[in-house]
Amino acid sequence: MSISSMIRAADPTHANMDTALDALGFDDGSQAAGFEALTRMNEALIAPLTGGLSPAALSLAVYDWAVHLAMAPGKRLELAQKAVRKSNRLAAHMAAAAVDPQTPPCIEPLPGDDRFKGEEWQHFPYNVLAQCFLLNQQWWHNVTNDVPGVAPHHEDVISFATRQILDMFSPSNYPLTNPVVLKRAVETGGMNFLEGFRNFIEDTNRQLTQQPVAGTEAFQPGKTVAATPGRVVYRNRLIELIQYAPATETVHAEPILIVPAWIMKYYILDLSPENSLIRYLVAQGHTVFCISWHNPTAADRDLSLDDYRRLGVMAALDAINAIVPERKVHATGYCLGGTLLSIAAAAMARAKDDRLASVTLFAAQTDFSEPGELALFIDHSQLHFLESVMWNRGFLSADQMAGAFQLLRSNDLVWSRIVHDYLMGERTPLNDLMAWNADTTRMPFRMHAEYLQRLYLDNELASGRFMVDERPAALQNIRVPVFAVGTERDHVAPWKSVYKIHYLTDTDVTFVLTSGGHNAGIVSEPGHPHRHFRMTTKRAVDPCVSAEEWMAECPTRDGSWWPAWSAWLASHSSPDKVDPPPMGSSENGYVAKEAAPGTYVHQR
Repeated sequence: MSISSMIRAADPTHANMDTALDALGFDDGSQAAGFEALTRMNEALIAPLTGGLSPAALSLAVYDWAVHLAMAPGKRLELAQKAVRKSNRLAAHMAAAAVDPQTPPCIEPLPGDDRFKGEEWQHFPYNVLAQCFLLNQQWWHNVTNDVPGVAPHHEDVISFATRQILDMFSPSNYPLTNPVVLKRAVETGGMNFLEGFRNFIEDTNRQLTQQPVAGTEAFQPGKTVAATPGRVVYRNRLIELIQYAPATETVHAEPILIVPAWIMKYYILDLSPENSLIRYLVAQGHTVFCISWHNPTAADRDLSLDDYRRLGVMAALDAINAIVPERKVHATGYCLGGTLLSIAAAAMARAKDDRLASVTLFAAQTDFSEPGELALFIDHSQLHFLESVMWNRGFLSADQMAGAFQLLRSNDLVWSRIVHDYLMGERTPLNDLMAWNADTTRMPFRMHAEYLQRLYLDNELASGRFMVDERPAALQNIRVPVFAVGTERDHVAPWKSVYKIHYLTDTDVTFVLTSGGHNAGIVSEPGHPHRHFRMTTKRAVDPCVSAEEWMAECPTRDGSWWPAWSAWLASHSSPDKVDPPPMGSSENGYVAKEAAPGTYVHQR
């Protein structure tokens, strides 16, 4: 029986709700819990209708923008003037194009927008459709930006939502207004639409039956990916620790611990043999350990962020110290794993725990004051709404996370795929990175709520207010050298945000800015074409410069940054190499178990 029906049964007139609740045996504490549960359940029921987005957050943004636009006659006159000018530009372009088809367009797409780059889009009437759309898109950018008085966060939300709506109506998304699709239909006699419908049915069936996307069958952990030889040497309820077999006769004395993000499976760093960072490190003579996270269920709803530190980073360090005694560790964290490692390293420094030789952070933020476009989905209203969704299920599901990330790059991840798979009737062959991206995980309720509140909203780590064991985990206490990597096109951890590690530590910081995005920039193996990076080291005594100054002064190097990092690790290791350590340590209870990649990576 629901709470509301129980209240009606005890007090049909609702004249005295407190009396009704008392009659049912609810004390003040349980009454408050019941009221909160009612609110949570209501929001959890609304969430599927809104895609997990808080309607209150969007309504506040719309109201803020609309009221301030209504109060700004100068802005409205400016928009009217821009509309007239753009109409005149379009009319002039159409007249010129009628005489000379080679007339250059009056507006170019934004960088990275490839929807209209084909030769077919240069002919009438499709060139006009493209130009209309791009001018309209530019005008709406003016409408939603620089409205006097609008809160910056609300402005970003409105601008983002407007882009999503406009992208739905792009002429590239419809067969009759996309000349590339029409050309394909002529070539295939319309069979592309039949193949596209088959693709749609297959994808829908896979989604309804919770099967992975088509093509992932070719990438199986332990066979074609995550295949670097190794053994699980430790397991608890949250992690499996994998120790990788040596590939050289001697190794660097200090081992490497990799702390991946728990939002996805660990093996982004151990994909196919040719682009596996772990395999590369082993081949360079490093002893490598890597955490493989448990995929949480509803039973894990109360796991906290500190549980991830204790049962993850600290437990892994204890195991490594038992297997490779009296050796410091090169700790490496990726994305959320890097943020967690920063917290652990700061707490260890405060406690005078000197087991770390260095700290490496891949696309990991320590200051969340400028977290990039993900901030669009994180404010107090959205966090409360998201907490209600997680409270109902005990975790944040993979599909909810995937939806947010897809919206950030809707042209690449949503609309281009619809056009390619359903209108063109083709399939994009999956590569190992795409298959890994489809191998999703969940996040427990308590941990994720704490992470968003304490780091994204309150920015406790950067401000020195993040408490570990009742003491602040201040990054300024870290004294070991830091190696930080940012990526140029990162929409999850923008590189200028990653760069702020310079402002938060009093140690040597080597910073690398590499080409690519959040994932592809890290998976940047030697020999990969069109790769480049920048790299400098700031000593603790050197003056700190801004991210913009750093980029202007730092020269670009061609190739992968992996060899530079491997050399950096070697330079911060003991000069003499040693024999490889044993796989596990049976004397200390860390017995080698299953072969890598272990069992947690297969959890669904």
